[in-house]
Amino acid sequence: MGASSMLTLRASIESELVGRIIPFWQTLRDDRRGGYFGHMDWDLVLRPGADKATVLTSRILWLFSTAAANLGRPDLLEEARHAYRFLVRHCFDPADGAVIWSVRPDGTWSDTTKQAYAQAFAIFGLAAYHEASGETEPLEIATGLFDLLEGAFLTPTGYTEALDRDLRPAANDKLSENGVLASRTMNTLLHVFEAYCGLLMAGGDRPRLERSIRWILDVFANQVYNPQARRLDVFFDSDMRPLLDMQSFGHDIEAAWMFGWGVALLDDPGLARTFEAISTDLVASVHSRAYRSGALAFESVCGEVNTRRHWWVQAEGMVSFQAAAAKADGGLASEYRLVAEQLWRYLEGHFFDARPGGEWYWEVDVDGRPVPGLPVVSAWKCPYHSGRACLKMMAELGALEPSYVAR
Repeated sequence: MGASSMLTLRASIESELVGRIIPFWQTLRDDRRGGYFGHMDWDLVLRPGADKATVLTSRILWLFSTAAANLGRPDLLEEARHAYRFLVRHCFDPADGAVIWSVRPDGTWSDTTKQAYAQAFAIFGLAAYHEASGETEPLEIATGLFDLLEGAFLTPTGYTEALDRDLRPAANDKLSENGVLASRTMNTLLHVFEAYCGLLMAGGDRPRLERSIRWILDVFANQVYNPQARRLDVFFDSDMRPLLDMQSFGHDIEAAWMFGWGVALLDDPGLARTFEAISTDLVASVHSRAYRSGALAFESVCGEVNTRRHWWVQAEGMVSFQAAAAKADGGLASEYRLVAEQLWRYLEGHFFDARPGGEWYWEVDVDGRPVPGLPVVSAWKCPYHSGRACLKMMAELGALEPSYVAR
């Protein structure tokens, strides 16, 4: 990528973040009942009566905290504070310190399931808010969630996915799909890893966090990573036996850059070599199997590729190919940089919603046409992937300090 092309790309990414993504999520602020509205339909109709998911609230907290710190925006720190207040006042169960899955618009409890995945994102958002604000309470609360995950959710084979209100095992229907009900998932393990790394960066208990992070990495290297299939297996039973022949291209490409970030925090050259090899394999696998016509397919199940394109897969792919290019040689480095740029151009051309009040579409088909009916905002449609991808790329391209890393 030439200097001129790099500057153009950087300007485009920065413009998208500050001109569309951040303003869109600011409009979702609920000043009457607190927090941020939890659902907007495909037709851009806001549903103020919809539940507010804890994962979405945590991701909004993360976006505004991270953007405030990196862009020097006090107004965004106030947005983060607004999300923080709602999260701590309404989404926690005071009986055990866990976050529940969702609340009603006024903050009363709706779904009291306690997912490991939701605890992880609450930690990640709280750690980012602590760093942005300097307040000690968020770090203390995040540390309490770490204790809870290690005490109530951790088993010899991984983290229990779901517990009920009384911390008894519950069905993992929220993070299972494709006809399986998984007792363990790669997705949850990846985001617990991410949360612990974020908490470590924010000043959490280093010895305990390092032990837990190393344990998670061992599970990834020896049980989740499938070197024969060149992928991370996705769904597992309680003994960590894979349940489905599946490759999630989005999670593989997200994990590829995330492993490098997290392992670098541990200052362990041997571990770094192990995960550099795994990440290199995952990037090459996704490149050969999923990258077509400037975009990434969604997943492959039993050998059948779902060719639809999701917003978050393109965003994570851009970050990961850019990161992989920095470590590759010669022609491969050039190819990966080109892929990263093409993924951004594909997002520009097919995912950016030009309708007044729009943000990004969730999904487009193989021909680049938006798939109608999918929400613009939901428990899962969030600013975390898009906002982070912009901030990461701005750092890679010189618009932010390199110390940005993942947040």
